[in-house]
Amino acid sequence: MFKIQMSRRDFIMKTVTGAAGIVAAPYLTLNVFAKGKDKPIRIAVEFNSHAVPAYVAIDKRMYEAEGLNFTTYKSYATGASLAAGLTRDDIDAAYICLIPAMNLYANAGVPIKVLCGTHLYGYGLAVNPEKVHSVKDLNNPNIRIGGLGEGTSVDIIIHKTIERFDLDEKAILSRVRRMSPPKVIFAVKADQLDAVFLPEHWLTMTEQYNFSIMLTARDLWPNMIGSVLIARDSLIKENPEIAEALVKATINATGWMKNNYDESAKLAAHYLSFESSKTPLADTIENKGELKVSGDYIARSMKNLDYINTVEIEEVQKTIDYVAGLGNIRRHFSAKDILDLRFLKRG
Repeated sequence: MFKIQMSRRDFIMKTVTGAAGIVAAPYLTLNVFAKGKDKPIRIAVEFNSHAVPAYVAIDKRMYEAEGLNFTTYKSYATGASLAAGLTRDDIDAAYICLIPAMNLYANAGVPIKVLCGTHLYGYGLAVNPEKVHSVKDLNNPNIRIGGLGEGTSVDIIIHKTIERFDLDEKAILSRVRRMSPPKVIFAVKADQLDAVFLPEHWLTMTEQYNFSIMLTARDLWPNMIGSVLIARDSLIKENPEIAEALVKATINATGWMKNNYDESAKLAAHYLSFESSKTPLADTIENKGELKVSGDYIARSMKNLDYINTVEIEEVQKTIDYVAGLGNIRRHFSAKDILDLRFLKRG
């Protein structure tokens, strides 16, 4: 019997390319047409409250206002599964967490550019308060820990927590059960986990099962960039007016959301509810009726993010440097290589 050992970087590479069991969820067929053009623009989002501006833009017809005919969209359970879709040329533009986008660019060689930001923060640690009284308690070998896959933004938050609180890195990483957000929630409900690292809105959802949020990304990494709007180089070069329209719609949706906070939360809850006809992931999750999400939960979740469209080059470079230091990407690169912010400046 031969045992194949895989390095952390190779594992992340396989996760990005879809070869490590990360499966993109089925989706509604998306066609976003630019006015006067026959080619559909294929757009995807992550299935969480990071994508509230996208849901607002869809519902309030802000893409149409910028000359794009938006009918349906692709939705992926995690940034890693969305990144896998991008490697297959299934997607032209996406709202995705910055870190899996960087993995995609550096490890899989997919030619993409960041056009604007959508939010800061959006990740954290939730615990069973009866078993975990302080972050240091994570060192206890009896504490069962859940989280997402290696190389994800959530994984970076795990590393930041270990560094900040001087925890036992090897012992903790060996105990992290890595799974999709819905599976983490089910494990919490079944009392199989005591502490979980998750993205929003899943992090806030754990409160339904008497967990409490102990740390957020805001506590661990000031100005941490959460998600961004990206597009393929080919789309930007061939149709810069489409890239500009996507950025403008995103900026308009973010502004509307900030001025209509509660309504935005209710709207997003409709898109994130497994009972909604607008939920593309509904048929992929067992016992989906137990994953109910209300506008109140989404509103509370949204408060753990700062929705902002500007992108600071220095912060992108800090993220690249940190991810490279962990060995998650094959090559170090300049932030300028992955940024195209000219449309943001016009917006």
